[in-house]
Amino acid sequence: METEIVSVDNDMDNSISYQRAVDMLKNGGVVAFPTETVYGLGALATDEAAVQRIFEAKGRPSDNPLIVHIGNQEDVEKYAEDIPENASKLMDAFWPGPLTLVFHKRPGVIAENVTPGFGTVGLRMPDHPVALTLLRTLDGPLAAPSANRSGKPSPTEAAHVMTDLNGRIPLIVDGGKTGVGVESTVLDMTANPPEILRPGGVTREMIEDVIGPVRAESKSASVTDEVAPRAPGMKYMHYAPESPLFVIQPDESVIREAVMQLKSEGKRVAVIGPDDFDIKEADWYFPVGPLHDNGAMAGNLYGAIRQCDSTDADLILAAATDSEGVGTAVMNRLLKAADGKRYNGY
Repeated sequence: METEIVSVDNDMDNSISYQRAVDMLKNGGVVAFPTETVYGLGALATDEAAVQRIFEAKGRPSDNPLIVHIGNQEDVEKYAEDIPENASKLMDAFWPGPLTLVFHKRPGVIAENVTPGFGTVGLRMPDHPVALTLLRTLDGPLAAPSANRSGKPSPTEAAHVMTDLNGRIPLIVDGGKTGVGVESTVLDMTANPPEILRPGGVTREMIEDVIGPVRAESKSASVTDEVAPRAPGMKYMHYAPESPLFVIQPDESVIREAVMQLKSEGKRVAVIGPDDFDIKEADWYFPVGPLHDNGAMAGNLYGAIRQCDSTDADLILAAATDSEGVGTAVMNRLLKAADGKRYNGY
């Protein structure tokens, strides 16, 4: 299969490109497209065979559920039922945006392999002009996980999608670099109080300002090998580079000492850290924004992890961040990329 990229921007008539993508989706194909978080790999969520092509292209475990993207808020009632008042408040506050809401699934509409084994479905309305135009032109729901090989860093540029899925999908709609950089927050509205299954661009504090207390992601939200995950990112190792990644204390002297120790052992070391640090001892240093600017780190993290894959590093050290704002989501992704490993027990 040949993978083609079509570019869309605000300065040209993109109707032919959108219609081509829509025709492909309506005929059971898969298409990669940008959202405000990361690039997604979409298939018509009502077509089981089309959805299966997502799992095949990504090499994604079949029990890992998919989020359904919609183009209009009123579409929620087509695919979900028993929608609580608090959900409407959240949609008014954060849609379009990086918030996925999990509802009881309306029977017989969404393909069973979108949410295998569950009577719930996660819905979100992306805040990206390309994604919204595609969804509204299609006039249907798109099941869409990140457009990468399963387990690899999520793509924030069309080139990342091409690296992972060239020859595995027919079309990539290139809308430039994404903004938020980490996937959406997933909030289970069927729980009381609602429960954050995955932290993301909409923080716990932002949610609680609108609807009051919610439960945060905890160890109780993890799943074993025998249990299917309730939301993407809960069960499997994600976002991992080729070389082992360790999370390290965000202290310039600590990182420098770690690099020097590792190099004395003959290791080649890549470091992901803030712009402020000057660690010339590292073989490669990939800055992700100013220290304590968690929004910048979120936007640049996956790109930096992918840059590490272009090196010959034996090991990667990634500076931790705090839990302010989107920092919780950044640490969630970092620890998954590291498979929980911390350097020197940090």
